[in-house]
Order: sequence, then structure tokens, then C-alpha cells
Amino acid sequence: MELRHLRYFVATAEAGTVSGAAARLHLTQPGLSRQLRQLEKDLGVPLFDRAGSRLELSTTGRALLPQARDLLQRADALRVAASFHAQGRLERLTIGAPTVTLTDVVAPFIATLAPDDPTTDVLGADGLSPAETLRLGADLAIGTTPASPPFHQTSLAVLPVWAYVPAGHQWAGREAVTLAELLTQTLILLPKTFTARQALDAVMPGISAVEAANGTVAQALAAAGRGIAIASDDPRFGLTPLGVEANGRRLSIRLVAVWDSRHAAATTIGRFAARLGRFVRDRYDAPAA
Repeated sequence: MELRHLRYFVATAEAGTVSGAAARLHLTQPGLSRQLRQLEKDLGVPLFDRAGSRLELSTTGRALLPQARDLLQRADALRVAASFHAQGRLERLTIGAPTVTLTDVVAPFIATLAPDDPTTDVLGADGLSPAETLRLGADLAIGTTPASPPFHQTSLAVLPVWAYVPAGHQWAGREAVTLAELLTQTLILLPKTFTARQALDAVMPGISAVEAANGTVAQALAAAGRGIAIASDDPRFGLTPLGVEANGRRLSIRLVAVWDSRHAAATTIGRFAARLGRFVRDRYDAPAA
């Protein structure tokens, strides 16, 4: 079955005669008749009751006509979308990222978009690599894992992992705390799928701690005096963020944006990723990854 055969079917049903449909389609009447019979053969059902030169839709034809129209409308919409992609334009762009990144980075960036920018949607991707996120349907994926061909990537920023303490804590006046000092305290950590937890586990695996569902809950527990929250989220509940010194370096997360070089709008997505990177670095006064 071909889409052009469905167009012939719909046009003939609307015209009521083969001659009328043929004139509309710029076909000969015998040629159109052959195409309609071919469609009936492909579908295995009669679409018309024939009475001389006039055609009446059969019971089956009446039942299938709305579906044929719907299929043709969808095909037309696909062609329109493809033309946008062929020109490197996007009507809609989906960004996939971990929950914290979506909340603290992507959502604030979306709020700055102009009316002629693509409508932007998001896809949660906790525990997934950027490549896995793209395979789920994202056009642009943010993560900490470098990409390899056929994927392209651009650096976004290096963002700190914080140790959050209440304002009255003995360390509240400091800028940083060492990992050794943290190990003397009760720590509140995020699940292992979160990038802040992964950064900590990379330098000190197997830490015994209270586990919170996400960064907001971890900070809430810290505000309640239950321990020190280790997270990369923006500060909440009046907590004080302290840098974490580990092996002579500040604990951090390196964010990269990744997209598929084979995407029809790869160039546009790359420019969009570059804008996102500038936004992140300006927002957090952070260096490039």
C-alpha cells in the first residue's frame, strides 16, 4: 500500500466520480481506476460499489475513510517537520539530564528563551549516560560521561559538590572542609544514581551515611540538624555551602552536553548547547568543563 493510493481513495470519495477525482489529481480516468483497484487488492476489501461511472463508498470504504484521512494528515505533518529538520530548524527540543541538573540548570535556562526559540521539553535521566539518554528520545543530553562518535559534545561547566551545614554550625564561617573532617560527622548522601554521590564515591567509596531521596530532602534533613548534606543542588533552607577538599582538590562535577552528529538539526542543537554552556557558567561563575 502506498500513500498516493490513499490520496486517490480520499479524493475519489470526496469527488463522488472517477472523472471528478481524476481532474483534481491530474490523472487519466483509466489510470485512476487502476490505482484504486490496486489499493483494494492491497487491502483485500472493496472500497467502492460501482454503478456505471459513479462510485459509492462501500460499507468498508465508509469505515476506512476517516482512518485514511488521519494517516494522510500525519504524513503531511511528518513532511512539514522533516522540512524544518532539513533546514536545521527545530520546533521542539527535548533536553535530557539528571533531576538536579533539570531543576537548577535546565529550567532556569528555559526561562530565558526567546519566542522564536524551540519549545523545550525535558526528560529525566538519573543514572543514565548521555548516550543512553539520547537513545530514549532526547535531542540534547547533559551528563558527566564523555561521548564518543557518532556523538558530539561540548563542555558546559565545572560545578562544585557542596557540604551543607546550618548557619549555626561550627564550620559555617569556613569556605571549605576536608573529606577527613566530614568523615567525623553524620553525612546525608543522595542515592548512587546522583552525580554528587558518584563524585564522592569516586574518592571515598563505601561511606556509611543517612541516604535521602534527593538533594532537597537531604538539605531539609541538614537544616533539621540530622547531619551534613552532600549535594550539588542550589542552597535551600538557609544552609551554608562548604567546598569539599578531597586529595588536594575541590570535589566537583564536570558537565557536558551531548548530541547525535547524525541528527538532521545537529548544527542547531550544537548552537543551543553552546548557549546553555554560557548560561551555566554565568549563572554559577563557573569555569568550563
